[in-house]
Formats: sequence, structure tokens, C-alpha cells
Amino acid sequence: MIKETFSQDETEKFGYELGIKAEPGQIYCLSGDLGVGKTVFTKGFAKGLDIDEHITSPTFTIINEYHGRLPLYHFDVYRIGSSDEMYDIGYEEYINGEGVCIIEWANLIEDILPDEYLHIELKYKDMSREMILNPVGEKYEKIVEELTK
Repeated sequence: MIKETFSQDETEKFGYELGIKAEPGQIYCLSGDLGVGKTVFTKGFAKGLDIDEHITSPTFTIINEYHGRLPLYHFDVYRIGSSDEMYDIGYEEYINGEGVCIIEWANLIEDILPDEYLHIELKYKDMSREMILNPVGEKYEKIVEELTK
């Protein structure tokens, strides 16, 4: 599925729509160039989880935790040296926990991603952004199927 947005507000709104429907244990993997809207999407997603805190990209801390209807674990692995470093910050506990994980730059840790997740690739396209949703696993195929209705 491809979702096209024409402003930051539309990108945030799409994140919000997914956040409202989010369930414990879900994992969203984001990829795309710097400034394409990964954190904007995450801000909307957090609003959908009833999180009132200011959402920032955890580029230097690797992970930010937020608490709303469900916990949100927001990773930014842009500066990670290797996938092994993820285990040092408790990666397994987060992805196997009761919260929702959003992993920016997930393509850098593909070797340790779980068996199922929703990959969203964000791209610039002329005057818009394109979000390409690629579900990995049956439960994420159902999420994308619901979005197309």
C-alpha cells in the first residue's frame, strides 16, 4: 500500500490514525532520508496513543519512552554502530514488551528485527511524501488491509 501526503499535518494525521488502532506488542519500522517525516509520523502516532509529551527524535539517546494508553518506545538507530549495541540498551525487552515500538532507521538493524512488523518507507515525491507500507507477517497484513478499506 502507498499513502501519499502533501503536508506535515497530513503525515502526522496518518500516524495518528495508526496510533489510535495500535495494540500491545506492535512494531513499526521506519526508513527514509533525513527530514522526510519519520519523527513527524511518530508525533501523530503518539497522539493516537493519548501521549501528551513533546515527541523528539532520540538520535543521541537511541530510545525515548513515552506513556499514554500504551507505552511507546521510540528508537532512532541512526547513530548505532552495530546491531549488537541494541542488546546493551535492552532492545529485546522493548520489542517483546506490552508497549508499541517505532524504530527509525530500522534498515540499519535488519538482522535483528523480529519476524513480524510493519515497515514504512518514507520518500520525497515532487510536492508530496510517499509512505510505502510493507507488512511483514500476517497481523501486519491485516492492519494494511484495514487501511485500504
